[in-house]
Parts: sequence; C-alpha cells; structure tokens
Amino acid sequence: MPEAEIRQFAPSAQRNRDPILAVMRETLPAKGLVLEIASGSGEHAMHFAAALPGLSFQPSDPNAEARASIDAWAKEAALPNLLPALALDASTPGWPLARADGVICINMIHISPWAATQGLIAEAARLLPPGGPLYLYGPYRQSGVPLAPSNAAFDESLRGRDPRWGLRELDTVAALAAAAGFGPPEVTAMPANNLSVVFRKR
Repeated sequence: MPEAEIRQFAPSAQRNRDPILAVMRETLPAKGLVLEIASGSGEHAMHFAAALPGLSFQPSDPNAEARASIDAWAKEAALPNLLPALALDASTPGWPLARADGVICINMIHISPWAATQGLIAEAARLLPPGGPLYLYGPYRQSGVPLAPSNAAFDESLRGRDPRWGLRELDTVAALAAAAGFGPPEVTAMPANNLSVVFRKR
C-alpha cells in the first residue's frame, strides 16, 4: 500500500500542535529522549521532532494501524531524531524502555480505561529522572470549575461509546501522580477547553 494511504490524519492534531509545542518548549529538557504514549496518527511526533531537534522522540501506540501511520509520516519527514514506533499499551507494565528524559501523552486519558492512566503514571515514574516531566494534554474536570457545555457533551458521548471512558477529575489524576512520586500539577489553560498538565518527578 502506498505510504500516502497508510498515513492517518487527525484534524485535532493540526489545530492543537502549535499551542502544545509552545508549552512543551517550556517543559521539556533541551536534550534527551522523549517517549510519547498513544501517538495515534504520528502527526504530533513528527511536528515536535522537527521543531525540537535537540530531542529524540520515541512514538508508541498499541494499535498496529496507528504504528504504520506513525512510521509512514516518519519516513516522509526523514528526521534523524524521530524513532520507529513502539508497540506499547499504557496499561501493561514493563514498558520496553529503561529510561526517558520526558514522557508526553496527548488525548489518551479520557479515551481509555482508568488502568491506562494508572499504567502511564507508574511507568513514567519508573523511567523519568528526578525533575523529569510527564506532560499530559486533554480535557479534565476541575474542582470548583463548571464543566464547559462542549466538554459535558463530549464526556457523555465518550461514556456512551465505552462506560470505562470519560473526562477524569484532575484532582484524582494528581493524587495518583503524587502517590507515584510526582510533584503537584503545573496547569496551563489551552484552546477548546483543554488543559496542559505537567507533573515533575520528585
């Protein structure tokens, strides 16, 4: 199959990649290895690798079609710092890496069972050095903040597709991260009622 037919396109990636990149420039180290969990189409990994040449990006996804798309985008971009996609399920312990200088995860936590978030935080804590960032992006429920109508409708649609899915309480995610050895969340409001949430390894 031609590479152009293997590549997947995520319209949201085109819209949010630059706002996310702006936060990541302030969050990620200047050099090192960044692991992306649930890379999806691969468009984010390609964009970030092109913009941050001092970092090596390791995309991953549990879905074989997604990994094929990631690698097709990478072949087109021909970036030396964009690595082949790994088969990795966030909810399964024992990820096939010994270390990472940063871990990023975009739009996964609300579209996966809670076990995926538990695995993400536990394994990120294992891989990251002290001070290393875990960067999360997506919509959340926040204590004392009314849920935007668009997010409420999105949450309802997610739960209709799979009752294990849905917007998570940021306080619950932060408590899980704290128990794993991370500091408090650094939260940045993003377009379309999303958040950038950064946890740093203590």
